[in-house]
Amino acid sequence: MTTPTTGHPRTDAPRTNDLRVTGFQPLIAPSALLADLPLGPARAALVQDSRRAVRDVLAGEDDRLLVVVGPCSVHDPAAAREYAQRLAAAVAPLADDLCVVMRVYFEKPRTTLGWKGLINDPHLDGTHDVQHGLRTARQVLLDVLDTGLPVGCEFLEPNSPQYISDAVTWGAIGARTPESQVHRQLASGLSMPVGFKNATDGVVQPAVDGCRAAAGEHVFFGLDEQGCGSIVSTSGNPDCHIILRGGRGGPNYGPEDVRDALAVLAGAGMRERLVIDASHANSGKDHHRQAAVVVEIAERIAGGEEGIAGLMVESFLREGRQEPGPLDTLTYGQSVTDACVGWERTEALLDALAAAVRGRRAARRESAAQHPPR
Repeated sequence: MTTPTTGHPRTDAPRTNDLRVTGFQPLIAPSALLADLPLGPARAALVQDSRRAVRDVLAGEDDRLLVVVGPCSVHDPAAAREYAQRLAAAVAPLADDLCVVMRVYFEKPRTTLGWKGLINDPHLDGTHDVQHGLRTARQVLLDVLDTGLPVGCEFLEPNSPQYISDAVTWGAIGARTPESQVHRQLASGLSMPVGFKNATDGVVQPAVDGCRAAAGEHVFFGLDEQGCGSIVSTSGNPDCHIILRGGRGGPNYGPEDVRDALAVLAGAGMRERLVIDASHANSGKDHHRQAAVVVEIAERIAGGEEGIAGLMVESFLREGRQEPGPLDTLTYGQSVTDACVGWERTEALLDALAAAVRGRRAARRESAAQHPPR
């Protein structure tokens, strides 16, 4: 409110905004961080090539299986780098069968309260040093790319992608937000394939609707590379797909669940291809059960089941989970969010999935031989 003559704020006007905001801090511009930690030509080529590969797998033009595997969340950069080195070595012999993307999640949605991830609280102590978190997260991405592995991230809010998305091959929109207009708009402008998870109640339709909405053009408020508020216009993202992750009613990775979801996709005029998240409600967040889910899906793929384009697995150096705390008090290589499958079991699961892809190829050849085109 201003005075009618001078245009200056009236001193007697009650304050009506920012009443619950306790502070503002300057934020580094995305362009400055990208200049400090550049992607570079070799990494950019890896991101470009791997995005194309993921698109082809999701479209059914590449008969490999997409496998997004890695920690539930990254809290220790050193452990994440070691995991990436191990994973790169393990999947190299499986490249003809699996298209592997390392899960490198920096932002964690919370049902109520809790640690929000490396970007938001990199020291795990409630100091919320976001500037350091953004720099640390970007460096982790570059280090993972240097092993030859592409990266997958969940995008939780609309501003952080400007700092990291150039290094990301595959993105996810979480189960709490498939109906969010903000996230649909965000996905419409992202440069990589994006998976929408079914809603927390297990219903698939919001994810399907999210994919369709993200495929369209949008205009919305956002942040440009200089860190300035902007009006963002997008052309739409044609590479969105759904992820089955179970819900409050239980898992939804079974054959009937997959058939039902594929039918919904067909009814919406979308490709009948989807990804299954073996964790979360599909395993009750039990890492032992998660491994069993992967084995079951591998058996179905080997038997020739179609429509399953990819699988998500939460895996880390050590199995299980621990409560968050200062880094020097934690067990190295163990999740501080959802429980993960351990490394040795992960290697066995990757081998099983690669064998399943070979089995599906054999089943297709046998079917083609029995039903030759006329």
